[in-house]
Amino acid sequence: MKQISLLLLICCQTLISTYAQKPTTDKTQPKEDKPTSLSRSLNIDSQVVTNGQVTIKGQRVPYKATVGTIPVWDEEGKPVAGVFFTYFERSDVADRAARPLVISFNGGPGTASVWMMIGYTGPRILKIDDEGYPIQPYGIKDNPNSILDVADIVYVDPVNTGFSRPVNKDVPAAKLFFGVNADIKYLADWINTFVSRYNRWASPKYLIGESYGTTRVSGLALELQNAHWMYLNGVILVSPTDLGIERDGPAKGVLKLPYFAATAWYHKALPADLQKKDLTDILPEVEKFTIQEYLPALALGGSISDQKRKEIAAKVARYSGLSETAVMQQNLDVPTNFFWKELLRDKSQTVGRLDSRYLGMDSKDAGIAPDYNSELTSWLHSFTPAINMFMRDELNYKTDLKYYMFGPTFPWDNSNNKTGENLRQAMAQNPYLHLLVQSGYYDGACDYFNAKYNMWQMDASGKLKDRMDWEGYRSGHMMYLRKEDLATSNEHLRKFIQKSTPKNSEPAKYSGSR
Repeated sequence: MKQISLLLLICCQTLISTYAQKPTTDKTQPKEDKPTSLSRSLNIDSQVVTNGQVTIKGQRVPYKATVGTIPVWDEEGKPVAGVFFTYFERSDVADRAARPLVISFNGGPGTASVWMMIGYTGPRILKIDDEGYPIQPYGIKDNPNSILDVADIVYVDPVNTGFSRPVNKDVPAAKLFFGVNADIKYLADWINTFVSRYNRWASPKYLIGESYGTTRVSGLALELQNAHWMYLNGVILVSPTDLGIERDGPAKGVLKLPYFAATAWYHKALPADLQKKDLTDILPEVEKFTIQEYLPALALGGSISDQKRKEIAAKVARYSGLSETAVMQQNLDVPTNFFWKELLRDKSQTVGRLDSRYLGMDSKDAGIAPDYNSELTSWLHSFTPAINMFMRDELNYKTDLKYYMFGPTFPWDNSNNKTGENLRQAMAQNPYLHLLVQSGYYDGACDYFNAKYNMWQMDASGKLKDRMDWEGYRSGHMMYLRKEDLATSNEHLRKFIQKSTPKNSEPAKYSGSR
């Protein structure tokens, strides 16, 4: 009966009249359907094609855009979900085999690929001001910094993000999709299908993930290698998570101090002698103190002398912009939510979690945490209209489904997260595989010093460090929203792809020694 019901469901979905089921080119809408006939059911296997062009670094780049869905199948070969994707491929390329392919994920884990697609690497980006704040009227414009000149890009929305959905409510979504390792397993299978359908097996391949997407792509690097025999050229981590690398206790307490210092510097809350220096001039001093003095002090806990405790509190206060009293009251370990509330409390302002350049306004100055994330509400303000306009009006994907900026993917199973180690293993097994990490100095959720710590702990032997690069930017979690960093960060991606794409017939091997 289950097989019959499933067959009927698929047949019904095939008959549903939606624009999204019929491919179209050059933004010509099919005439036989009207918006009033659209359904909230997802056609799990569909595509719509349009064409466009963009000028990147002074060069005209024509492209084909494909939006649609590819099914996810269970172990018995039954479709259980449709994963939505947006695929941009440069259309004047003769040799697709040598053309790099970038597979892009965002995080959450319940958020869609919208952020990097229309904020960072895609050919079209949302209209915002030069620092990333919303402006009206909302809209989309060309991205002169897109990496589409050097690589094709597919943006993937995991199940229950964007337009991706399970086939019906009876699918055990939590078991199949909503966990660190379940997520990696089904998305690796989906990537295999995508690469096969679009004939990209010969292409150099890259994974890029932002925030939780870094957990996802770190695990995918090894899963693709071991389960699908698909070898990558590069992994790019944008504002990475902890990647399952343990840092409980003193390490967790101290590693956020350099971020505190960057934020305090931005808001002119540091002592005058520090404030007059440039940001990148003071951070090495703070990092050195963090590792060489602050970490041992927290490890010693209550055993340190009162005098030493006061000395450490004074330095933490000096670098964080907080008072010595506040630091002492926190036993030298200042929680991030308290920092966001406390730093500008005397000005009745809070600072943003994901980007501390953004200011918030709470109902009360008292308290231990901000009322809301000032940066996130700002981003949703500008991204949500833009992505809906882009999908429906420019890319011609017509549906009454809600585009999930944040979808229902919880509870999320975080157990057995070994993704940092997965990435190390993938790099060790594959001499072609390189790593680029990008961090914003003002990101308090996935801070830049913890990103460096990831790299140190992933590669404790130092054997992989020649294939690992880190870049920092004067913005937050989505560093590309600042106009200056949009250009710089995309250029770093461009150079990374060019550097890690091997020369023709260059073998993937380690050099022997005699």
